[in-house]
Amino acid sequence: MSELGEFLKSKRAAVSPAEVGLPAIGNPRRVKGLRREEVALLASVSVDHYTRLEQGRVSAASDNLLEGIARALRLTAEEHDYLRMLMQARPRRTRTETPEIGVPLRDLLEAVQTPALVLGLRTDILAWNAGAAALFMDFAEVPVAQRSLVRMLFLEPRMRGLFPEWEQVAAEAVDRLRVAAARAPGDTRLTQLVGELSVHDADFRRWWAGHGVRTLAGGRKRVRHPVVGELELDWQALQVLTATDQTLVTYTAPVGSPTREALRILASWTTENPVRRPNSVDFGR
Repeated sequence: MSELGEFLKSKRAAVSPAEVGLPAIGNPRRVKGLRREEVALLASVSVDHYTRLEQGRVSAASDNLLEGIARALRLTAEEHDYLRMLMQARPRRTRTETPEIGVPLRDLLEAVQTPALVLGLRTDILAWNAGAAALFMDFAEVPVAQRSLVRMLFLEPRMRGLFPEWEQVAAEAVDRLRVAAARAPGDTRLTQLVGELSVHDADFRRWWAGHGVRTLAGGRKRVRHPVVGELELDWQALQVLTATDQTLVTYTAPVGSPTREALRILASWTTENPVRRPNSVDFGR
């Protein structure tokens, strides 16, 4: 079954008839959640058309139809956008080379006085500054092919152990990876990444099968650092408009907070104990 079909099936399984004002016909019901015909009724579409849509046999759908389905399945705004994305998805040529980091972005990354890194489409860690290396780890120690943030969250013990709320952080990363997969259908390297994580980690398999969708652009994370202790960091994901597959992620703390002082100490410690990087900013070469 296609991703569209799997997504719709998982979402209708999560909605009970009682939640949408329908009688629970059949005792016991053979289908968990809503039946296809119940979704079709709530979305004001024929059962045949909805069935063909879920089976991937419909190449296009109107906004009204998708809005009806989103309403019937009680989708969040993010899930509704994801549904549109799946309907509009077209395979695109996979880029196998390392994306080029523009000079202005290099300069910005080196100039900012806070941990920051640049992520690619597949959460590839394309570049980072000294603060990010000191906060997390020296990414230069990781082979380029394995330098994916979501991969390291699951398979790199040093990264995994930094987050007291690892399950929340990792689950959010899986949900964002699903959105990335919808934006780049047919991307071979992304498919391989999902396959590798599915084979090696039961938590990833469970969360990926849950078809969660998240497009968070910021939030707060706790990090338990071996040198400066526990930190509460505000993170922001900033889209690079000159390279739409690249995102600048920064980690900051409010002025006067204990974490702000800890970051200052960490910066001083980094000056005395420089991480191994070819240049002042590493670009994965």
